[in-house]
Amino acid sequence: MSDQTFHFTLGPVQGFVAQARRTRDFWAGSFLLSWLAGAAMLAVKQQGGTIDFPSPDDGYLGWLTGKGSGDTPRQGCIPNRFKAIQCKVPGDFDPVHIEQSVRDAWRALAESVWTRDLRPHDPSADTRAIWERQIDGFWEISWALGEDNSLLDRRKNWRTHLPPVEGGVKCSMMAGWQELSGAVAPGDACLKDFWEGQRKQFPRDFDEGEHLCAIAFIKRRFVGAFAKLSATMPDGWTLHGWQLDGQMPSTLDLAAAHWVAGLDGARSEDLETLRAATENLLDGSDGGLRLLRCVRETRSEVLTRLHSSALFPHVLENRALCQNRDKVKEVRKALKILDCKTPPAPFYAILLMDGDSLGQLLQTDLQAPPKISRALNAFTSAVPELVDQHNGFLIYAGGDDVLALLPLEDALGCATAIRAVYLAAFKEAFGKEGCSTISAAVTFAHVKIPLTRLLRDSHHLLDDIAKDATGRDALAVRVVKSSGEALQWARPWLCALSVEAPEQLTITRLAERFAADESGEAADFSSKFFYRIRERFAFLNPPKGQPDAEAIFDLEQATSLLAVDYLASGVNRGLTLKIQEAEALIRPLLKQCSPVRRYTSDEDKPRRATQVMPMVPQAGIEFYQQPRLEADAALLVRFLAQKGRERS
Repeated sequence: MSDQTFHFTLGPVQGFVAQARRTRDFWAGSFLLSWLAGAAMLAVKQQGGTIDFPSPDDGYLGWLTGKGSGDTPRQGCIPNRFKAIQCKVPGDFDPVHIEQSVRDAWRALAESVWTRDLRPHDPSADTRAIWERQIDGFWEISWALGEDNSLLDRRKNWRTHLPPVEGGVKCSMMAGWQELSGAVAPGDACLKDFWEGQRKQFPRDFDEGEHLCAIAFIKRRFVGAFAKLSATMPDGWTLHGWQLDGQMPSTLDLAAAHWVAGLDGARSEDLETLRAATENLLDGSDGGLRLLRCVRETRSEVLTRLHSSALFPHVLENRALCQNRDKVKEVRKALKILDCKTPPAPFYAILLMDGDSLGQLLQTDLQAPPKISRALNAFTSAVPELVDQHNGFLIYAGGDDVLALLPLEDALGCATAIRAVYLAAFKEAFGKEGCSTISAAVTFAHVKIPLTRLLRDSHHLLDDIAKDATGRDALAVRVVKSSGEALQWARPWLCALSVEAPEQLTITRLAERFAADESGEAADFSSKFFYRIRERFAFLNPPKGQPDAEAIFDLEQATSLLAVDYLASGVNRGLTLKIQEAEALIRPLLKQCSPVRRYTSDEDKPRRATQVMPMVPQAGIEFYQQPRLEADAALLVRFLAQKGRERS
C-alpha cells in the first residue's frame, strides 16, 4: 500500500467566525474553529499520518490530548485547511475517522454547554430538537485522497452539504438560523420567557432583545464548559479542553485605551470617584481594559477596572441605556474634576493580514513545504507579542493569517511590524529575500458599527483592494464612520513605507506632523487645508469619465500650486515660510495621494501610468503610478492626526 496525500477542510469559516455581536463572539468563533482543526490533525496522526503543510504546533496539540504544559492557549493557531502525507490507504487509514472526530468533538462541546447551561432550566422538546438539528447540520467538511492539489477544491464544488431548513424567529447573531425557544413569531410568549430566564441566569452574556441559535449560544457560553470537556474519539484517544479566560476587551475598551492610560498620575481619589460613578451607572466593568498593555502598564487597579462605555458621550446620551440621569451627572462631574476636556475618540481598528501566493509557491517548488512550515511557525510564534506590544488583542494567528483588534493609534504600526517579521521568517527559511510577501487590511471603525458587517468588509478590503486592485504586497486602509464609509486608501508596501524611516509609513509620519505635538507647537498642516483638498484635486485631475486623458498638471506643478494654497491656509501663524519650504512639506503628501499599483513583469501595464521606483527594487516587479490625485490619502492623514475627532 503506497502513501497518498490526504486533503481536508472545515467550514464555513466566515459563517462561523465573522458573525459576531461582541468581540468575545469574534474570538470564540476563531478559537473553536482552530480547536476543531486541531482535533482533525490529531486524528490524522493517530492513524500514522504526518502533517506536511502547515506544520502543526505540537505544543498546542498537546493541550488537546490533556498533556499540555506552560501557559494555556488562548488564541486559535491552526488553519482550517491542511494536507497530510504518509497516510496508508485503504487498510490502515480511514478518512471517515477524521471527519467523525471533528463532528464528535463538536457534539461533545455542544452537549457540555447544554448540560451546564440549558438542561437545569427544563427546556422544551422543541428547544432540544432545534439544538440537535443545528449542531448536526452546521459544519461543512470536505476531504480528498490523491496527489493533485486541486482535488479538494473540486470536491467542495460538489456542494453536497445542505444546511437544515430553519423556521420561526431567527437568531440575532447567526443569520438564517432559528433561535432556541422555538417561537413561531416575535410576539410569542415563549420567546420572552425563554430569553428572560437566560438573561436572569447570565446577565452579562445576553443583551435585552437578543435571541440566539444553538451555534451562537455555544460561542457565547462555551468557556464555562470547556475546562471539564473530555470526549473519546473514533480511534480511541481522548480529546480535552482546558481552563480559559473568557474576558475580552470590548470595542469601547480598545477605543478608550490610550485615553484611559493618559489618566495615570491623576489623584487616586479622583480616579476612584470616576470608577465608582461609572460602575454605579453601568453595573461595573468586565475588566477588559486590563488586557491592553498601555492600561496594564499603569499598574493602576482603578484604571483597569474602569467601565470604558461610560466615558463616551453617545453612551451617556443614550436614555435607554442610561435611564438614571442623576447617575449620568455623577459621571460627568467626575470627568470634570479630572479636567477631561475631550472624551475618547470613538474609533478602534481591525487588522487582517494574509500571505500572498503561497499556493503558487507550493506548486512551483517541491522543496518548499517544509521551508514554508518553518517560516510560518516562526512567524506565528512572534505575532502574539507584537500585537500585545501595540496594545492590541490577538484573535487569531495561524499559518499566514493574522486577525487582531487594536486601538486606532497602534494599528498601522502593528501591521508594519508584523510584515517585517513575516519577511524575516521567510528569508531565514529560504536563505534569500522575496520568496513570499504579505498584504494587510486595516479598518478604522466607529464603535457603533456592527462587528459582523465590519468583518465581512475587512475581507473585501484585503482580498479585493489590497491584493487584487493594488497587486499584493500591499496595505489597504478604510475608515468607517457611524454615517458610513468615509474614505479608502491603498498602496504597495514598498511605496507606502518612509524612505527616511523604513519601519514607519509615510502616511503615519505625515499625520504626526499634522497633529500639534505635546508641547503645543503648531502643526505642519492646518485642518482648513485638508478641508478644501477634494475641491483642489478635482481641479488638478484629468476630466471625469476620461480615464485615458492626460492630467492638466504634472505632480511637480500640482505641488507648486498646492503649496500656494497651503501657505494661504493659516499654517504660518506669524512665521514666514518660503514657497520652496512649503513645497517640501506638500510633496510627500501628494505622492501618497497618487494611486500606485504593483505589477509582475508578465502583467499588462496601464497606458497613461508612469513607472515609479520603490524604496527597494524587486526582480520581476514593477510599480506604476496613475496620473491623478485622490483626496482619501490626505483625509486619512487628517483622520489619524485628529484620531477621528472632527474639529475646524
